[in-house]
Amino acid sequence: MKTCPSHKRMYPTEEIAEDALIEAHTRFEYGKQGGPIAVYLCSDCGHFHFTSQGSPNKKLKDHIESGKMKTQKQAYQWELKIKKRF
Repeated sequence: MKTCPSHKRMYPTEEIAEDALIEAHTRFEYGKQGGPIAVYLCSDCGHFHFTSQGSPNKKLKDHIESGKMKTQKQAYQWELKIKKRF
């Protein structure tokens, strides 16, 4: 299995990396100034990684501003509650 010298998780396409970035924000509380905000193509491994530097990813920003992120977070929280019951 190919690994990156950065030891970061590798995503084969930008689209998959963006979806994973949104999923990460759905599952984790990063706060106002923390956590990954964008993806970039790594010159070492040729895959995409998350970064907390630079401008926020447009897809992530749109999810937050449209309210979709809030809805996804609530759905995830309910999913966790239901799983605990069974």
